[in-house]
Amino acid sequence: MLIGDRIRALRKPRNLSQGDIGKRTGLLRPYVSRVENGYTVPSIETLGKLARALEVPLYQLFCEGEEPPKLLHLPKRIAAEEIVWGSTRKEVRVVNRLLRFLSRMKDSDRTLLLQMAQKMSRSIRP
Repeated sequence: MLIGDRIRALRKPRNLSQGDIGKRTGLLRPYVSRVENGYTVPSIETLGKLARALEVPLYQLFCEGEEPPKLLHLPKRIAAEEIVWGSTRKEVRVVNRLLRFLSRMKDSDRTLLLQMAQKMSRSIRP
C-alpha cells in the first residue's frame, strides 16, 4: 500500500477533509492532495505532522492494524574503536607466524624490523 493511500484510509473514517488535515498540520490542502495521490513523497517530519493530525502513531502510516510491528533481531553493531586487530583467527595465525620468524632472527635484525614497522605506522596515521 502506498503511503498516500494509507493516509486517505486513515483520514476518511475520521470524517476529515484534506483541508482539515492542512489546518491541523500547517500544510496546504493541495500538498495533502498530492501526497494522497502519490505525486509527492513527504519527508519524515511531514509524516510526523500527518500522524499527529490523524491522531495515530507514526507506524500506522506504514502498517495496518493496532499493534506495532515486531522488531527485527539485528546483530549489535560494533564501533570502530571496539575492533582490535588480532582478534580474528586469520590475524592470530599471522601473529603466530610473525613470532616464529622473529624467534629465528638476530637481535640486530629484529631491532631493525621494529624500527621499520614504527616508521611505517607513523606514515599511515593522518
